Amino acid sequence: MAVYQQAMCATDYLRSKVHYRPVVGIISGSGLDNITDLVENPRMVRYNDIPGFPDSEVIGNEGKFIFGEIGGKHVVVVQRRLRTYEGHDYSVMSTPIRVIRLLGAKYLFVTTTAGGLSPQFKVGDLVVLKDHVDFSSLVGHNPLIGSHDPRFGDRFPAFLGTYDRLLRDLAAKSMRELAEILEGVYFHIAGPAHETPATARMLQLLGCDVMGMSLTQEVLVAKNQNMKVFALCLITNKVTTDSNSIDNHNHAAELQVAKTKAPLVGRLIERIILNTSAE
Repeated sequence: MAVYQQAMCATDYLRSKVHYRPVVGIISGSGLDNITDLVENPRMVRYNDIPGFPDSEVIGNEGKFIFGEIGGKHVVVVQRRLRTYEGHDYSVMSTPIRVIRLLGAKYLFVTTTAGGLSPQFKVGDLVVLKDHVDFSSLVGHNPLIGSHDPRFGDRFPAFLGTYDRLLRDLAAKSMRELAEILEGVYFHIAGPAHETPATARMLQLLGCDVMGMSLTQEVLVAKNQNMKVFALCLITNKVTTDSNSIDNHNHAAELQVAKTKAPLVGRLIERIILNTSAE
């Protein structure tokens, strides 16, 4: 099935099940799913219930859309990303983004956990993204590759101002009362293998501040569909740059950081949504 037809099939199904017409789409990162607690009058639809819709392989954490209201605006929260390292190709991975745009969402808010590359950043910091570096796209792994459908945007899109400046400024104002204000550049690593220390040192030289295994492909699809994008990273570990180090990633510790900071992430997202235009 062509990408547009697949996305429209899912969109039509969702419209038949829920009355919400979302203005904001939200992708919740690993350990940050409590943002759904902010959704008023929620309605949930599982990926598996949508005809022809792909699903995430994460055991015990099925993919789902959660519709409702935050800050008086209709929203849809996407729980569980479709990741390329699970075996999904890039066109499949982009399906949830295309669907929420077809449903009417004009904004995409992305939250994710990440490793800190910048020496100035520490575990627990919140970083608003201002740009990203994506080697995957440079070597031909881009969700916009393939047959072009103008209903999804331009064939040769520009990506200046990818992370909306007005939303970033709004976040800065909202964060003054909640947490320190940080901005940075994100690097996308395809995963599932983590980076080597030598890779981390190279990325620091390139000006990257944080890194992770998600986000950029979703952002590319959203921006190409003229969505206004806001992305927030929670640093759950410091990236190792010492080639002699034998310290491995402690996934349990990273999840605990996410659990501790998740309420703060939720409050920030709620404040920004409250102050965004419904148009």
